[in-house]
Amino acid sequence: MHIGIDASRVAVSQRTGTERYSYELLAALAGLDRHNSYTLYCNGLPSQLPPLGPNFALRNIPASRLWTHLRLGPETLRHPPDVLFIPAHVLPLFHARNSVVTIHDLGYLAFPETHTVRRRLELHLTTFWSARAARRLITDSWATKHDLIERYRIAPDKISVIHLGRTAHFQPVVSDGQVIAAACARYGLDARYFLYVGTVQPRKNLARLIDAFGLAIRDQGLGMKDGVTQRQSSQANLKLVIAGKKGWLTESIERRAAELGIAEQVQFIGYVDDADLPALLSGALAFVFPSLYEGFGMPVLEAMACGAPVLTSTTSSLPEVAGDAALSVDPCDTQAIATALTRLANEPNLREDLRVRGLKHVGRFSWERCAEQTLSVLSSVV
Repeated sequence: MHIGIDASRVAVSQRTGTERYSYELLAALAGLDRHNSYTLYCNGLPSQLPPLGPNFALRNIPASRLWTHLRLGPETLRHPPDVLFIPAHVLPLFHARNSVVTIHDLGYLAFPETHTVRRRLELHLTTFWSARAARRLITDSWATKHDLIERYRIAPDKISVIHLGRTAHFQPVVSDGQVIAAACARYGLDARYFLYVGTVQPRKNLARLIDAFGLAIRDQGLGMKDGVTQRQSSQANLKLVIAGKKGWLTESIERRAAELGIAEQVQFIGYVDDADLPALLSGALAFVFPSLYEGFGMPVLEAMACGAPVLTSTTSSLPEVAGDAALSVDPCDTQAIATALTRLANEPNLREDLRVRGLKHVGRFSWERCAEQTLSVLSSVV
């Protein structure tokens, strides 16, 4: 086959969810497949690519606006691949006949208040179009497949569920502590900390997480260690660290800690380089991810792979991804999140149990398996 891939997201230097998916899947396909030929369509040459074989070629077709519809679509009509693969949502209006699209989530329908009206309409129109026009669809989870069937009436046999993988880069940092200490120093972390990693936006439920952290500090003895009450000096040495790029409405989330009087204990450190993430995750008291809605929740796997105990949500795909290896709560219940934070701070046996469960659980997920299953779907439409 000649497989065309929208590789525009690979060009992003600071990769988050869909960009990481595109990059890691491309790397796994390159390692797996030396038989089929690939054209990677780019809007500007990527600054970094995974190792690619001689059967991979770049096609740079830059445009400042509407790249998908004005450049990618016409290019696939002039020189049609056997199958066009879109790793993230948006299929060109005019495109090669055989197409496969990955739809990662329908969070804008589940929690419309966490998006602007304009963004919600844009996501609805592009997702509805792609889901209808593509020959086959891939989702990261059974939860998203169910959403597509229920909300857009997509035929179940059109949708293949392919779980994402976990990158080998994410593993426990086992050393004398100097690597973890150095990473913490780079980001100004000088205390025990809970860690969140992801885009800073309302859908991630960060305002409620900050509320729960404040509640735990004030009312539930967060600052107890191994069952022994610690006073204010110890409480001041516990922090909630929020790492990630700013999304929309970030400012209201950042203000929340100040409004509660706990600004010194809630630290926003911005985007964390991939090289530092394993150390920060390994050094965390726990990884906290009580998101309102996720199509998959890749940070959960990355945290588990680094040996971090995980607190996450009982909604959307997160139970499917975390299994029984995480402490799960209703993300809309502030008190439940606060209680879970207190338990993680005070119960070392719980943290160790979650750490062991998590390390075992992530073995079920790999990018190689994801690539094999994706290649099977691409082959099925030719």
